[in-house]
Amino acid sequence: MSEKKMIPYSDQELDYFRALILEKKAEAEREIEMLKGQISQDNRGELDNDSGYSFHIADSAAVATGRENIYIMIDRQQKLISYLDRALARIEQKTYGICRVTGKKIPKERLEAIPHTELSVEGKIEEQRGRRR
Repeated sequence: MSEKKMIPYSDQELDYFRALILEKKAEAEREIEMLKGQISQDNRGELDNDSGYSFHIADSAAVATGRENIYIMIDRQQKLISYLDRALARIEQKTYGICRVTGKKIPKERLEAIPHTELSVEGKIEEQRGRRR
């Protein structure tokens, strides 16, 4: 007897999630471009103020900290995009919406809130318990 593969969502529902994920991905890409624009704007500003008397050391530290925070935000958006890409791959494989811990269907409401998730709430709790041991 062959085991039937669970497909938790219909093709129409998967199309809905694909559109949701593509929109989230586009938002993240726009955010990255905006942040990169801030970095290049900061760089231009530094060049304009490049005299020995224009910057106090604290100002310089603040600029460096601000730039570091922007790089952290860019990194977060890039990670989100990779999670979204993996979710798109799961849609193509028709495994989207299956919890990787429990093997059960992830509720639609959870996928709408976190469309790239691979875990149901139950799976997330189980995974966290396993980490604490």
